[in-house]
Amino acid sequence: MAFESLSEKFSAVFKRLKSKGKLSESDVKEVLREVRLALLEADVNYKVAKDFVAKVGERAVGAEVMESLTPAQTVIRIVDEELTALMGGGESRLNSPASPPAAVLLCGLQGSGKTTLAGKLGLMLREQGRRPLLVAGDVYRPAAIRQLQVVGERAGVPVFEKGAGDPVKISRAAVKHAKDYGNDIVLIDTAGRLQIDEKLMGELKNIRAAVHPTDILLVVDAMTGQEAVNVAKSFNDLLDITGVVLTKLDGDARGGAALSVRAVTGKPIKFASTGEKLSDLEVFHPDRMASRILGMGDVLTLIEDAQKNLDRKKAQQAAQKMMHSGIDLNDMLGQMRQMKKMGPLKDVLAKVPGMSKQLKDVDVDDRMVDRTEAILLSMTPRERERPEVINPSRKRRIARGSGMRVEDVNRLLRNFEQTRRLMKQFKKKGVRRRFSGMKMPF
Repeated sequence: MAFESLSEKFSAVFKRLKSKGKLSESDVKEVLREVRLALLEADVNYKVAKDFVAKVGERAVGAEVMESLTPAQTVIRIVDEELTALMGGGESRLNSPASPPAAVLLCGLQGSGKTTLAGKLGLMLREQGRRPLLVAGDVYRPAAIRQLQVVGERAGVPVFEKGAGDPVKISRAAVKHAKDYGNDIVLIDTAGRLQIDEKLMGELKNIRAAVHPTDILLVVDAMTGQEAVNVAKSFNDLLDITGVVLTKLDGDARGGAALSVRAVTGKPIKFASTGEKLSDLEVFHPDRMASRILGMGDVLTLIEDAQKNLDRKKAQQAAQKMMHSGIDLNDMLGQMRQMKKMGPLKDVLAKVPGMSKQLKDVDVDDRMVDRTEAILLSMTPRERERPEVINPSRKRRIARGSGMRVEDVNRLLRNFEQTRRLMKQFKKKGVRRRFSGMKMPF
């Protein structure tokens, strides 16, 4: 994941800081030097890193830290606040026009992920109750129109296309079509180039003049690092963009683009793409991203992911069953399938406060979940309902059916039984606590 290296370096710096009681000015200066080096190694723009350290230093050498009972925590809080401010302070949404439809122009270099982003954004807006329309404005790249149609079909969003015509006329016709058919937001996928050139910018300016977009979103590949910042600055100077979308934040990018692009362009990061699935798009929250970088987790995003992906009714039924009759392997199978909807297990756990440090040296293999699911599916419904009936011959059959070993089946059953015993203990303690606070009538 992006920021992993930066997060590790910050954790090491602050760990040394916490071991000190009071902080001297030289201690603070040493911390700031290491923070600056960490930012530069993360491919953060040199001037941005320099200004950031100066702001933190100005606050950190004051009485607020020197006279604090917990100076290390105070410095960490200052870094957290300044990181949040560096990335924009608060979330930034799409602009809304006085009368629909809103036109959103998606621009960027070739390969930045504009077409896939159009589908992701269309899906997000559709789930919010909007009526988006995707527009095939990239008429040059082979199969670009077909790609958008496939993405639109998967997202459940209609696509407007006129073949290999004039992108300006296509965009104008799309807005008219949206007015006639009740689409309230038009997402225009435009052509990209391997580099910024006069023809590309001229076309984008003409589309802007024809449809008067409420938003011009620059799609930036986070994997390109410092180059992404230079691209953002060039597009902003020529088009006056309204926001940035960072794609491929799930890769091994060092994170410099996310920390630099807001400071260099003055325009907010509005969305971040965090995976390959169409649902892997989230509103960019600077405060939450700062918490992730500092290893504090991101509980709010975890809750939102759960609300979006998990079936609330099934969760309530599972909770009631757990309290009354306990769980069986059918419940375990259902819960595993629900969890898989939230994405890679390591990414989910990393959003839990404190877990990012625990996961540093742990190899969380999502294939283990698939293997466990294969074992469960090789059981009959009765075996999942009553695991005690699984004898040695049944274990051998389950192992053969799942492509696993008998030892793997035994380990699953052993872990499940330990979980069930633990839940029974919690249930008994809960009952005792409930009655311990009641006054007896005799």
